[in-house]
Amino acid sequence: MTTLHWGCVADDFTGATDLAGNLATAGWRTAVLTGVSAEDHALTGIDAAVIALKTRTAPRAEAIGESLHALRWLQRAGAQRYYFKYCSTFDSTSEGNIGPVLDALIDDLSAPRAVVVPSFPDTGRTVYQGHLFVGDQLLSASPMRHHPLTPMTESDVRALLAAQSRLPVSWVSHEAVRGGVEVLSSALAGITTSPRAIVVDAISNDDLGVIARAVRDDVLVSGGSGLALGLPGPGTATSPPPGVTSGRRLIVCGSASQRSREQIRHALDTGMPAWKVDIRQDDEAGRLRRWLGQRRADDPDAPVLVYATDSLDDLGDDDAHAARAAAIERLLANVVVSEVAAGTRSVIVAGGETSGSVVQALGIRQLRIVTQIAPGVSWAVAETASGEPVALALKSGNFGGTDFFTSAWEALS
Repeated sequence: MTTLHWGCVADDFTGATDLAGNLATAGWRTAVLTGVSAEDHALTGIDAAVIALKTRTAPRAEAIGESLHALRWLQRAGAQRYYFKYCSTFDSTSEGNIGPVLDALIDDLSAPRAVVVPSFPDTGRTVYQGHLFVGDQLLSASPMRHHPLTPMTESDVRALLAAQSRLPVSWVSHEAVRGGVEVLSSALAGITTSPRAIVVDAISNDDLGVIARAVRDDVLVSGGSGLALGLPGPGTATSPPPGVTSGRRLIVCGSASQRSREQIRHALDTGMPAWKVDIRQDDEAGRLRRWLGQRRADDPDAPVLVYATDSLDDLGDDDAHAARAAAIERLLANVVVSEVAAGTRSVIVAGGETSGSVVQALGIRQLRIVTQIAPGVSWAVAETASGEPVALALKSGNFGGTDFFTSAWEALS
């Protein structure tokens, strides 16, 4: 049986590729698994396996059950250490799911502690004095305050976690981290309540390295993907199989985040062919298919953008949002399936829920990380259930530069 150095559970699909990309950057040969079953995945030559779930906004019992199922599969695969990955902006409600899942993983592994490290400085996410910052703004003052599914109106990670977890929540300051591995190790050891979750400040990649070394014997760690950068490994990333990067190019964006809206505006300003989905229209899927067919006939090599939101006004009221979002996810996933069948070989998907729907609709079981495009976003290669090779960039709505939709293709050339 393959022995894994790292077994990782991610609460959404973009988070899974985000973590896998950082593990690959740190030198771990990494694969993303889109769910697990009794059938083994081929993990030859893999140091770290990341299981991608759609549990961020799932009912709590479902999120716990799926996470424990993933954990036990990784245990059978021989994982030596475990990583629970959630968003670097701690996306969750007051009920969870970060706290309840972390509690369950700690219990199942009999772990005496788990550090809580959302920080990802390369994307502007830092924790100082226990408070989460997005750039120079507190989380509660950032655009995440208006997230349609998980509005983040509190910045204190300790308070956020304590509202969700039944375990004691402790905190270690940046002063201890800045003191180095021995000082931090001593500070962590001084928190004797067991089991417990420990929020740790980090404002730089050097801090992440100190934390990683201080918890090198911990069976379980948790956080955003930034902590992975402090976990140097022995492997190297894979290369794309021949032909996977040739063919048509497609972008689908279900995200309503501020950064995704900026990326849409930039793509439109450059003249990229684009279609804004309007699910209120009769036969919207048919209209979109016909438009895509015409675009491909005009210029088969040009990237094409299909998006749902370029203004917060598009979200509508809270009662209608969930149904609208689900309908858009289905439509975008079906578009990707039909376009890949027609010859599209590289796809950017923006938005965590949309990414999960697309990967599941394509029947992809495993993605292998190829190359990082931007902090938190990588190209991965996969094979669909029908046998088509495809390169996918699954992007959290908040990640990537303003020009991401136009520049990401350069990493495949």
